[in-house]
Amino acid sequence: MAPMEKPPKKRSRAGVRKRGGAGKRERAGSRSRQKKFVLRLYVSGSTLKSARAVKNIKRLCEQHLKNRYELEVFDVFQQPDRARGEQIVVVPTLIKRRPPPPRRLIRDLSNQKYVLLGLGLKKR
Repeated sequence: MAPMEKPPKKRSRAGVRKRGGAGKRERAGSRSRQKKFVLRLYVSGSTLKSARAVKNIKRLCEQHLKNRYELEVFDVFQQPDRARGEQIVVVPTLIKRRPPPPRRLIRDLSNQKYVLLGLGLKKR
C-alpha cells in the first residue's frame, strides 16, 4: 500500500512572510545615510566665521556620517579659480556633491537642523 500524500496547505498571502526580511527595515531617509557623502567647504582665509564653519561641519560629519564622508576645504584666497569655477560668491559655502541632489549651504553651519536638512539627513 502506497503512503498517502497530504494535500498542500492553503494560505492567504497576508500570512506569508518573505525570507530574509528580518532586520532590513529602513527608516525614512535612511537610504541616503548609507551612501558616502562628498562635501566641499569654501572659506575665506583664517577668519572667525571660516574657522567656525570648518569646526562645525567636521563635528557634524563625525556625529552623523562617521566613516562615510569626504570633506575638502578650499580657501578662496588661495584657490580663486576653483571658487570662480564653482560660482562661489559668499563664504563660507558648503557644497554637497554626492549623493544627489547637489546642494549649497551658506553660513557658518552652526545651525545643526539647517545643515542636516540641507544634507538630506533629516526630514522636515
